[in-house]
Amino acid sequence: MTTADSPHGADGWTAAVRQRLGLGRLLPLGGPSDCSWIAERAAAAVLRDAAAGSGAVLGTLRIAPADTDHVQEPVAPGPPSALPPGPLRIEAGFSATARRPLPATAEALRTALLTAAAQRLGLVIDEVDLRVTDLLEEEARPAAEPAAELRAAEPDGAAGTAAARVPGVVSLTRVLGSAVQHTDGHVRVEVATAGDHRALDVAQAVRGAVADAVEGGPTVAVLVTAVVDRA
Repeated sequence: MTTADSPHGADGWTAAVRQRLGLGRLLPLGGPSDCSWIAERAAAAVLRDAAAGSGAVLGTLRIAPADTDHVQEPVAPGPPSALPPGPLRIEAGFSATARRPLPATAEALRTALLTAAAQRLGLVIDEVDLRVTDLLEEEARPAAEPAAELRAAEPDGAAGTAAARVPGVVSLTRVLGSAVQHTDGHVRVEVATAGDHRALDVAQAVRGAVADAVEGGPTVAVLVTAVVDRA
């Protein structure tokens, strides 16, 4: 049997390409009516930034479905092999000094991750599973994450022009193909969003702008491939 993550078929090919590009999983933003997704790489960068003031140094970080029994079908098709809407789980390892009780450090880290996921991204997180991987002799400064390459695309057509004008959109992107993908009665748009805007809010504004700009009132899905801190 061929599955979405199989190396066979279009979805499996797309998943393999995603991994090579470093996007990771395509995570649902919001719920089934929001029709918005974000690349795991982009979400993880925001979460790592939020964790920097917790006293913990994040190691591995993974975002996955929390409960596959409670996923729902989106009201419009998303990117190939994207996770369906449903609660998510953050799994992370961290190191810290013993100058502060480890349970207190873990709780500060959990709070930072949950707050960033909700307020900066729009991810629905049900669980945060943390594990201590190392005890440090002294406080360590978290290593800066290398900036991901931004594969920007110029706006083209009514949908692209409308999306690019939405506040909080840094640029259209072309990671999984063209920035704007048209199918019968449906449009999918790839964007990079600004770090000072909540990713889900920007995606919803893009959906509304594109639906208004394209004849026939198509359904619209949005994929956020990067979250960019603007100077």
